[in-house]
Amino acid sequence: MLESQNDFHLKDKRIVITGASSGIGRACAVICNKMGARVLLIGRNKEELEKTKKLLIHPELGTVLALDITHFEEVASIIKTVLLEFGPVDGMIHAAGISTTLPFRNSTPEKMNHFFQVNVAAALHLTQLLIKPGNISAAGGSIVFLTSVMSQVGESAKVLYSMTKGALLAASRSMAVELAAKKIRVNCIAPGVVDTPMTQKAYYNQSEELKERINNLHPLGLGKPDDIANACVFLLSDAGRWVTGTQLLVDGGYTAR
Repeated sequence: MLESQNDFHLKDKRIVITGASSGIGRACAVICNKMGARVLLIGRNKEELEKTKKLLIHPELGTVLALDITHFEEVASIIKTVLLEFGPVDGMIHAAGISTTLPFRNSTPEKMNHFFQVNVAAALHLTQLLIKPGNISAAGGSIVFLTSVMSQVGESAKVLYSMTKGALLAASRSMAVELAAKKIRVNCIAPGVVDTPMTQKAYYNQSEELKERINNLHPLGLGKPDDIANACVFLLSDAGRWVTGTQLLVDGGYTAR
């Protein structure tokens, strides 16, 4: 196929990536940049964001923005200013989020609210800002939320995490319908267990027996951050222009069992 006919690229697109300081978010930044995108790297740790920028093939196309996306007023003010220089965005990957393994009996309203603020409210608030006229490309855009297989299946001690990922999935479907007229697509990618710094600290890495159990839940083995990043590129690219309101399972066969 001639390069001019290949829609699987992000050349000249501007992509916002949250959680870009490590793991899946970092991989998304590197691969999107490799595919030609200018990337706005968002995370709380500036030092780690700078490390991500150094990994870019085209670091001159990377912009670092260190902030906590749950600080809503600050985010609204800063994003408006940053986009004046960065330019109208063509897409966003929301990879930021928190996880825990906590029995339901130990869940409190305060913990539930905290998870919703980080995993749901922050994602939707940032999306609201990015889709404002002048902030989004005149040609439209693509929003990609990273959810989880936990948005579709159950697991003991995962109530807090799964309820937020399910909420994000449900919200994305209604957003897809509402924003279609503006040529803005909204989709989710649901990973299985991916080998990242966050999962390396998970409870199942405390023993070989637990690690084997989790690995066996994935017929293709555990995922790598690049596996998720490559799927994001498809949804952000023009190759995914007729895909909206859906969730792409990238889980190594987890949900096929």
